[in-house]
Amino acid sequence: MRDRRRRYPPNVESNSDAALPDSDLDAVKRAQTWAKDFVAPRAETWETERRFAREAFDSAGQNRLTGLLVPSNDGGEDISVIGLARVLEEIAAADFSIAFSLVCHNNLAGAVGRKPNGPLRDSVLPGLVEGSLVGAFLLTEPEVGSDAAAIAVAATNDGDEWLLNGEKAWVTNGTDADVLSVYAQTDSSLGHRGIATFLIDANTPGVTKTPGYELLGGHGLGANSIRFDNCRVSAESIFQPVGQGFRAAMEGIDLARVLVGAMCCGMLRTALTTASDYVRNRLAFGSRLADLQGVRFKLADVATDLEASRLLTYRAALTVQEGRNAAVEAAHAKKFSTRVTETGIASCMQVMGANGAKRHHPLPRHLNAARLTHYVDGATEIQDVVISRSLLD
Repeated sequence: MRDRRRRYPPNVESNSDAALPDSDLDAVKRAQTWAKDFVAPRAETWETERRFAREAFDSAGQNRLTGLLVPSNDGGEDISVIGLARVLEEIAAADFSIAFSLVCHNNLAGAVGRKPNGPLRDSVLPGLVEGSLVGAFLLTEPEVGSDAAAIAVAATNDGDEWLLNGEKAWVTNGTDADVLSVYAQTDSSLGHRGIATFLIDANTPGVTKTPGYELLGGHGLGANSIRFDNCRVSAESIFQPVGQGFRAAMEGIDLARVLVGAMCCGMLRTALTTASDYVRNRLAFGSRLADLQGVRFKLADVATDLEASRLLTYRAALTVQEGRNAAVEAAHAKKFSTRVTETGIASCMQVMGANGAKRHHPLPRHLNAARLTHYVDGATEIQDVVISRSLLD
């Protein structure tokens, strides 16, 4: 009789890949190879050194992974939403920090690429696409997180120029960013309608970067604070005009949450593969660990959670890709995937015993990163707000 069992977890050439165009599949395969050959052997060193891996951006650019959302006419890949999610799942399987850094960079490059031709676009787009320039979004502030409409960084009009003052916090890529997309309030009496976005050179006088934050993990994010002290920029630096800045920030939030879900799937998949390989080969009490029911059932639970995470994530990705309102689907995907990824990685480490805590494999690094995913692009409680509104309001 033919053995109908499959070795779990399977290669993720899954249903989500079946509908991808050849160009997207090529990007996924490049990401798989790059993550395995370049990122995985270096990721632990970057984390140990607690630094942003600028060399990873140089290499990602060479592998055409820094212009994923940019039109092909401008040298980009013009990848679909599902294709982007798959690329990031593969990279996060090796390291979450690099994957999330590339998300932020690619989102900015894509936003610039969608703008009409002009001096501002032409001055930065080629560098963003090739990875020689690193991009960053600056929305969050020391006293403003999920309530983005309450930002306090001020932009004051001064003739043909603007003065920026205030501080941004939790800036992914901030320590090494070259191009800053800064959300600023032009008139506090207008609330969110007064918010504009400025695209500026990080070397502009009046811009000060702090060192990277000391975190429990994820130091490759290059997360820091950036201050603006009478930073003078030209009117041509306006990227999203007054009244459109806040809307632009909110329009991308569903996609951002879907992509966090995809990155969580990558980390959890690595954990399950690592633990499964370990228990198949580890002997204890005269048999393999894989033969112990307690071990088998614990990993079975992780496998179920991974399947559910992927289904929620790629359903939400399809909804975004089709241009439909994906707020609830994205909230479900992010809430569930972040929760089960943290607990699932911990379970995988547990079945490996004390060896699960060793840093010669990526599970401890992934566990720390999984904790961070609860906070990025809207904390878990924000997802609960979105979901409960759909149920009760």
